[in-house]
Amino acid sequence: MLTNTKVVDAINKQIGNEFGAAMQYVAIAAHFSSDALPQLAEHFFRQAAEENDHAMRFIKYVIDVGGKVMIPAIAAPQPGFKNAEEAIKLSLDQEIEVTHQINALVELARSENDYITINFLQWFLTEQLEEVSSMDTLLKIVQRGANNLLSVEEYLARVGVKGAGP
Repeated sequence: MLTNTKVVDAINKQIGNEFGAAMQYVAIAAHFSSDALPQLAEHFFRQAAEENDHAMRFIKYVIDVGGKVMIPAIAAPQPGFKNAEEAIKLSLDQEIEVTHQINALVELARSENDYITINFLQWFLTEQLEEVSSMDTLLKIVQRGANNLLSVEEYLARVGVKGAGP
């Protein structure tokens, strides 16, 4: 095996975290879909697919290094929200938490002198910066348009959600 059991176990845990994030995004998308907010719903369905892709990347990595994939149990997502801001704040908090989880994986790999895993995780670090920035931007957009989510929908249809910066 190209890495050790501690690293594989931690990555298996992260696979569950990624699938859990995907399910939370599906729940948020369904919430927005039920409220006839198709742009917000579509955004979160895309986020769910992205988190699922992240989990699959981790699965492929475990297989590639000769480890055994063991997907842990996944907690049920929060099903409902008082308002759009609450749902998106949960999403931002979730992305920040995932960033901490990826950082912890890098730290573990570093402590194990596992340079192959460190290299693999670099993509996730870059991805998390993009995810946190994008979700922070979406939260700010929704906070500005909280009294009129249709204006948020219109904005998302025209511009989409991008992180801060040029």
